[in-house]
Amino acid sequence: MPTVYIPTLMRPATGGAEWVTADGDTVREVVAALEQSYPELTGRLVENGRLKPGLSVTVDGRIGARGLYETVHSDSEVHFLPAIGGG
Repeated sequence: MPTVYIPTLMRPATGGAEWVTADGDTVREVVAALEQSYPELTGRLVENGRLKPGLSVTVDGRIGARGLYETVHSDSEVHFLPAIGGG
């Protein structure tokens, strides 16, 4: 089952867990499983069928062009990364 890194600001929704597991063959399916297991995450990762603005996802260390349709394997590591501001 894929392992998912939860950003610090979203950890209250997972009971403080930094790493969780969620089943799925695509990032979209992983998000659906996360939202089912952790209802407080609903709407925090996806909005209107797309990744929320200011949020990126990596699968096995790569940011793919397919976003929510990126393939996820049973041993994959998925990271949701908030944008970093600066100047």
